[in-house]
Amino acid sequence: MTNQLSPKIPSCTWSRPIGLGWDKPYTVRYASNIDDGPWHGMPLGGFGAGCIGRSSRGDFNLWHIDGGEHTFKNVPACQFSVFESNGTSSQAYALSTQAPDDGTLKAWQWYPADKKAEGQRGRGAEGQESNTGNYHALYPRSWFVYENVFQAQLTCEQFSPIWAGNYQETSYPVAIFLWNAHNPTDAPITLSIMLTWENMVGWFTNALKSPQVRVRDDGSPVYEYQPRWGESQGNYNQIVENIQQFGCVLGRVGSDEPLQEGDGTWCIATLKHPQVEVFHHSRWNPEGTGEEVWQSFAEDGSLPNHLDTTPAANNTQLGAAIALRFTLQPGETLEIPFVLAWDLPITEFAAGVNYYRRYTDFFDKSGNNAWAIASTALQEYQNWRSQIQSWQKPILDREDLPDWFKMALFNELYDLTSGGTLWSAASELDPIGQFAVLECLDYRWYESLDVRLYGSFALLMLFPELEKSVIRAFARAIPQGDNTPRIIGYYMTIKAESPIAVRKVAGATPHDLGAPNEHVWQKTNYTSYQDCNLWKDLGSDFVLQVYRDFLLTGADDVEFLADCWPAIVQTLDYLKTFDLDGDGIPENSGAPDQTFDDWRLQGVSAYCGGLWLAALEAAIAISNILLTHKLGDLLSETLREGALAVQKSIYETWLKQSRPIYDEKLWNGKYYQLDSESGSDVVMADQLCGQFYARLLDLPDIVPSDRALSALKTVYDACFLKFCNGEFGAANGVRPDGSPENPQATHPLEVWTGINFGLAAFLVQTGMKDEALKLTQAVVRQIYDNGLQFRTPEAITAAGTFRASTYLRPMAIWGIYLVIN
Repeated sequence: MTNQLSPKIPSCTWSRPIGLGWDKPYTVRYASNIDDGPWHGMPLGGFGAGCIGRSSRGDFNLWHIDGGEHTFKNVPACQFSVFESNGTSSQAYALSTQAPDDGTLKAWQWYPADKKAEGQRGRGAEGQESNTGNYHALYPRSWFVYENVFQAQLTCEQFSPIWAGNYQETSYPVAIFLWNAHNPTDAPITLSIMLTWENMVGWFTNALKSPQVRVRDDGSPVYEYQPRWGESQGNYNQIVENIQQFGCVLGRVGSDEPLQEGDGTWCIATLKHPQVEVFHHSRWNPEGTGEEVWQSFAEDGSLPNHLDTTPAANNTQLGAAIALRFTLQPGETLEIPFVLAWDLPITEFAAGVNYYRRYTDFFDKSGNNAWAIASTALQEYQNWRSQIQSWQKPILDREDLPDWFKMALFNELYDLTSGGTLWSAASELDPIGQFAVLECLDYRWYESLDVRLYGSFALLMLFPELEKSVIRAFARAIPQGDNTPRIIGYYMTIKAESPIAVRKVAGATPHDLGAPNEHVWQKTNYTSYQDCNLWKDLGSDFVLQVYRDFLLTGADDVEFLADCWPAIVQTLDYLKTFDLDGDGIPENSGAPDQTFDDWRLQGVSAYCGGLWLAALEAAIAISNILLTHKLGDLLSETLREGALAVQKSIYETWLKQSRPIYDEKLWNGKYYQLDSESGSDVVMADQLCGQFYARLLDLPDIVPSDRALSALKTVYDACFLKFCNGEFGAANGVRPDGSPENPQATHPLEVWTGINFGLAAFLVQTGMKDEALKLTQAVVRQIYDNGLQFRTPEAITAAGTFRASTYLRPMAIWGIYLVIN
């Protein structure tokens, strides 16, 4: 079709026919974990601003508006609709294939799904093509391409202003919907595009202030979240416009009380255009039949221009609508932006613990800025889109990277938007604010350090200042103690009596930065599944991430190293207390005490021991840098030259003692054994994470390179090729022939998505790029072909189940990209 000016969609998107379901999507492994089903699409909204998800059937169904909380629910009144007339016939559809299941909006017509979704193939009943269009996603952009229903060619591109190195617009609570309409016929076509939205002001906050924490059946701490869903009393909608822009603000009648979480404004808006007629309806009932808007819209694409700012009474819902009607001559194309913005400036943790969101640094903190944010978006959207394209282009243009890899590389960044993300307003202590992403929705605590050892590569490479802010928060937390006694959930799962543990030992590296129901960044070590004060990987993880974040962001931020050094000294001293036999390496013992927290390791372990050696090397390298910079007496005791030199020599002594012990106790001629005392012959996939980190940071190898290569080849063969013929990825730990040591074990027989991406980065580093891509592709295929997109879990199993969705670790795919470079 000539003269088609439809937007250029990159060739490497994740795509799916509109409304096409899944025959056998993955299902959740444990019933108490979250499983929303496969209808997840790319999220919209800035980091820490709250976000909204829209699936490939067109419904807006994910509402992560309240920081750290999860609501998954189709809201049918929040939707685009299209009217089309060619002069003789007309049609109108709401653009979701999912009609409401609660009896509302009966007057509306819903978009037809891909016929394959109903078990038919080929052409529809009237000889129509069965495919009604496709959804495409390449974060932070997604597209709906509508086909074989309308005569006009229609595409809607959706995005938020997110691009690497941007610390302003990336925080904005805004989504742009850029419509492209083209008339390929030889007669005029009249179109009208309508956006309807429900007034949700006041809904997104927990009605239970400081809810009680209980232990779930899998041993994890949980609390109840009850949003004030549907509580719209006092809400009102108001039309706003200026010379170029038209919108509707969804607000709530102000009270004398100070602003609270959930309070503020929403706004839907569009640009005026000489060719376009604007219509509106400021107050319709989204719980009724929807006739108030649909009757006139389906008839001629208009709305009654009804103005009513009366606040809602109790138990009443409010909808707003704007529509744009225009006629396209044959061959003509028009591009039309719609914008959705929200200004809900406060995130509340425990009752009364309030933080302002980052975007309030650029707008004020009043909650009245949804129109200002929408207005900014209508002025800047073209610039924002080209910024995104400029950031992505060098990667998308690379011919040495397969399309499926580029697709997953960008789409796995979804978690920076929808992982319960927090980004607070700037302060003197934190000049770009504080940042945090949840471990996942089921383990609802922030920035788990053992997980981000892998999953933080994306943040490090794209938003390095946010990455450093997270590590600084850990450095501040290490000296702190919290003697609150707790029951350890793991013992409950094995039906044993739990020891009582204190929440946080001073000097121990915390597992996480806290949870949304308490005080993130201040009250750390939230998880009580294990006693993380006993973990043998966290201290090493911290030291390695400090040095990594220094080295890979220009190696010039010595102040960052100086800020973290006292915590490094304290936590390495603490970790060394677990070296009970004095051989230089802390031993694993008792309950699982590292990131594989269902898997007992005994004695010196390949995993924790290797991280310890690499961390000592990193600490020595850091002390050398600090000594070179002669920081003098201006800083703390630990940074004085004499103290630095003493620490350096202590670490050198420990390293010299422990390095030969590691090989002596663990090398079996082919690979490094799981540990020194269990007698297990299991090949652990991640046995040499420490060696990977040493190489990454240009530190001396912790093991001879020929042994590292032999171990990696053994892992690739046993854990990947021999485990279900390489269909799923690498299992965490199997015997050399690929069989399970214990068929009932949990973690060893799971395929951990992020661990696989970390292993693939190690393979690339060791010259096994083909093998790395083969492994990565197996995992990517499982995620994106089986309904796990935009909720990538920690673990999948050969039985088609998953555990822990929307997980932080899979952003380790950026580690693969880093090493390829």
